[in-house]
Amino acid sequence: MSTPIKCIITDDEPFARKGLQGYITQIDFLDLRGMCENALELNSLLKKEPVDLLFLDIEMPYITGIDFLKQLATPPRVIFTTAYEKYALQGFELEVLDYLLKPVSFDRFLKATNKAFDYFRQQHHPTAAEDYIFVKADSRLEKIAFADILFAEALENYVAIYTREKKIITHLTLKMLQEKLPAAAFVQPHKSYIVAIDKINSIEGNILHITQFQVPISKYQKEEFMEKIVNSKLLKR
Repeated sequence: MSTPIKCIITDDEPFARKGLQGYITQIDFLDLRGMCENALELNSLLKKEPVDLLFLDIEMPYITGIDFLKQLATPPRVIFTTAYEKYALQGFELEVLDYLLKPVSFDRFLKATNKAFDYFRQQHHPTAAEDYIFVKADSRLEKIAFADILFAEALENYVAIYTREKKIITHLTLKMLQEKLPAAAFVQPHKSYIVAIDKINSIEGNILHITQFQVPISKYQKEEFMEKIVNSKLLKR
């Protein structure tokens, strides 16, 4: 992607705006087009300066970043910047690109902006990719579309792959299977399971509900799992 990503910072804290401004100047594919103290200023600026990406605080005077984003008919892509974890699920529901907790470190900011870069590059230059795998089941090779997979479960030296129609047992390790699956669409909530993000119906405590199945979330992997879930645009509402 050769065209820089046009962006705006909106935050009611001067120190936070200045910090993000400094980070943006270090990244060559970002083009800062303005800074706003609140969503009302942002609303006026967007009418004059359409942009690709918003760095948007949540708790601000007059109207929150979440409420402002909800009322936009065609919003730019958004990276939330906030001091509060409690809004993470709402951020996911609004399909934001990322969710940064203050104080924002530069390496975390860079990770979020690289995600934005990949998103816009994909929009401009979509690439075709295989959307299935072949696995050996009994004496035959079976084709499984990624879109059909609900989850996979490790069974010692085998893996059970669950689809809506059936369970396929193949002689693989979970790690070998994970390497064959698109990383953006699957997540590992537990050492013995890989799940398709868009097949998760709900999360209740440390349990995932996927159709009639329940899959555990390991306490050791919960933080990484929840970060990927919150940042994903695939999970069902």
